[in-house]
Amino acid sequence: MLRIPRRFSHFVFGFIQSGLTCAVAAAIASVPFLAAGTFALHWLQSWLMAWVMMLPIVLFAAPAIRSLTHILTRED
Repeated sequence: MLRIPRRFSHFVFGFIQSGLTCAVAAAIASVPFLAAGTFALHWLQSWLMAWVMMLPIVLFAAPAIRSLTHILTRED
């Protein structure tokens, strides 16, 4: 099994999270292509384009979102 050092966990998380999110969004956007029989091809193309665009955004935005979440929340 691939064992990546824990100090890179932010990047691994972003890689997985952006891929999964884009896969779901691309599948939803591709539903109209079910009737034409081109769902899989359209989904794959949409997913790849969305993932390539989203991965850097997720990796760079996550620390800012984490900080903002910390500011907007309080300890129980």
